[in-house]
Amino acid sequence: MWPNDRFIKLCGVELPIIQAPMAGSALSDMVVAVSEAGGLGSLACALLSVESARKELETIRRKTARPINANFFCHQPPREDHTREMKWRRRLDGYYIQLQVESNTSIPNSARAPFDDKMCDLVDEFHPEVVSFHFGLPDKNLLVRIGKTGAKILSSATSVSEARWLEDEGCDAIIAQGFEAGGHRGMFLSEDVSTQVGTIALVPQVVDAVKVPVIAAGGIADGRGILAAFALGAAAVQIGTAYLQCPEAQISPLHRQALKDTKDNDTAITNVFTGRPARAIVNRFLREVGPMSDIAPKFPLAAAALAPLRAKSEMAGSADFTPLWSGQSARLSRELPAADLTKQLAAEALKNLALLQTKA
Repeated sequence: MWPNDRFIKLCGVELPIIQAPMAGSALSDMVVAVSEAGGLGSLACALLSVESARKELETIRRKTARPINANFFCHQPPREDHTREMKWRRRLDGYYIQLQVESNTSIPNSARAPFDDKMCDLVDEFHPEVVSFHFGLPDKNLLVRIGKTGAKILSSATSVSEARWLEDEGCDAIIAQGFEAGGHRGMFLSEDVSTQVGTIALVPQVVDAVKVPVIAAGGIADGRGILAAFALGAAAVQIGTAYLQCPEAQISPLHRQALKDTKDNDTAITNVFTGRPARAIVNRFLREVGPMSDIAPKFPLAAAALAPLRAKSEMAGSADFTPLWSGQSARLSRELPAADLTKQLAAEALKNLALLQTKA
């Protein structure tokens, strides 16, 4: 039925639809719903402790026997830069005063940890059918351990060069992440956001450059986008923002409302929330401090000094300091349970495909 079934065969799923991991927003309920519907549910472990990740995986394995994806960040922990961190605090001082947050408020450490041996132990224990990464790949010895479990390895590429590098390093499929995608850019061979490529230009070039299946990501939120991705040579799609309107999404009411209100040009790539480029809905903080700041501490340290401001602001019912992750197609999202959305997306794509074939 699908014009390209390479990903379906590779990962043992019924539908070539991956629910994007979306750290902090998609936990076991969504993963189970999407996988049970025939897609590939993804658990983002980047913000979870080992204990929390284990509990989520236990729940998932108890509720579904379908293929799942365990996703991890694999960034290099930043070196301490006290000068830069103090400059960042001074930049935020005015907000601390305005929101009446004590300047000596305890600053939490970021919970974003890269993939390591302890997380790899969970892969050994739970055997997810797919293990995916963001920001490149982890050390070779960890990849070897994953390979021994039988899991298929995926990672994100934002350029042809990154796609080729990932294939050379042993990836079984590559996620071509277009500029339209919400959340963190998967870029790892370049830091120049200005040269990032849109989905419609990136996907066919990656398809031509590598032999493994390619997954299109970025700006895809309905059957039309899925069909377009397959026309470009993709074997599957990864969809994130469209799932944020599902009841299973673990986002705040403020974030939900922002997604409902946003327009096509209301998002921007910014590094001021975490220290790494990511697409979010423009709010007060992004507008006044960003979108890109030379003094924002390296990922993930920028988020720490912002945390007290975010907490105080949200308590007052404001999202001025909240990272409202979103892609450019938020207006195409629908408020449906994740399983229903997954099935509907597939049905729309196949219906559009049948119409095109009939006209041809």
